[in-house]
Amino acid sequence: MTAAQARPLEGIRVIDYSHFLAGPYLSRCLAALGAEVIKVERPTEGDAGRQHPFFIQGQSGYFLQQNMGKKGLCVNLKDARGRELMEKLVATADVFVENYRPGALARLGLGYEALSALNPGLVYCSVSAYGHTGPESHRAGFGLIAEARSGIMAMIGSPGEAPPLLRIALGDMVTGIHGVAAVNAALLGRIKSGRGQHIDLSLYDCLVSMHEYAGQCYTLSQGRVKPEQSGHDLPDSTLYGVFAARDGCLVIAAQVDASWKRLAPLVGGEAFAADVRFHSPQGRNAHRQEILPVVRAWTGARTVAQCLAALDAVDVPCAKVQDIGEVLADPQIRARGMVVRQHHPVLGDVDLLNTPFRFSGCDTTLREPAPLMGQHNRRIAAELGFCAADIEAMVRDGVLYQEAAVAGLET
Repeated sequence: MTAAQARPLEGIRVIDYSHFLAGPYLSRCLAALGAEVIKVERPTEGDAGRQHPFFIQGQSGYFLQQNMGKKGLCVNLKDARGRELMEKLVATADVFVENYRPGALARLGLGYEALSALNPGLVYCSVSAYGHTGPESHRAGFGLIAEARSGIMAMIGSPGEAPPLLRIALGDMVTGIHGVAAVNAALLGRIKSGRGQHIDLSLYDCLVSMHEYAGQCYTLSQGRVKPEQSGHDLPDSTLYGVFAARDGCLVIAAQVDASWKRLAPLVGGEAFAADVRFHSPQGRNAHRQEILPVVRAWTGARTVAQCLAALDAVDVPCAKVQDIGEVLADPQIRARGMVVRQHHPVLGDVDLLNTPFRFSGCDTTLREPAPLMGQHNRRIAAELGFCAADIEAMVRDGVLYQEAAVAGLET
């Protein structure tokens, strides 16, 4: 890797006027790719994510994780001076990211029409629960709502039981990464057209688009086939699922013929392996209730480590079901740089998760921590042409707000 090579988005300025997760994750990824991201917050609460655990010394780990590498601007847009500062900032920006309910920012004069008039080249990315069109565009929503409505939740868990709650914010994270792709495509298109555009992303749309199987099953069968809850394995991909060992759980992926031929004699002996009913995917699916007890008995008689060693020896894809502590200590994750250490002005050194981008010519690891609220107020205002006296007046009058910990820091 050539360390001196610029990251792909260096020179691109992003205004992050979003909160909680989908928008902040989107702009965090843009920062990792080299963009200058300015996190704009409102006095005195700031991003609602700052109130979300885990807390340490008054700082939110949730906020630290999703806002690393950004500059912090906290400005009162109800004051004319704050509006002037924001307009000047928009005029210098390439991208504007927001995730408020459709219409909310338009009422504040920060909608796409108003900002594109100030800056025709602006790429404006909106993230919302249902999008800016359609009969439910006005409704508020969260990732949980989109997960429930998307059909994904209906397919997980055991038959007859309420679906389990997904313990990751799938809707927000998937929509955020779709936003990264869309923003970069719009920036590329701007090279030819000279104009930006409005990107309208819906959490609901993004989750529905993830149906790689259920959607085509339903449409191609004229509605006769609907994948439903199946517990710990996939009935149309035998053998592919979660299995209990004596001291934990593991997953086995032997749904293709080559893997099955290696698994069958290991777990059931030669007679089991020779059963012609199991020699095709269709046959294994039809007879899965005869196959599953054999595999479960085999794993249940062994520890996870013993199962993995035996499966690895015959080259059957498998893995332990790891908890987060095991994940963060995993040599593979460490080798890939997925844990990054940053120096925070209040907390000192903190370890957080990295973004997954890996380029041959540059390093996209964000070493800079998330900003304190209003940490870069003075610097940004000065860059936009405000004189020192005007900046100090805005600070004194609360137009520019900063949390107490910013005092004494270089801004």
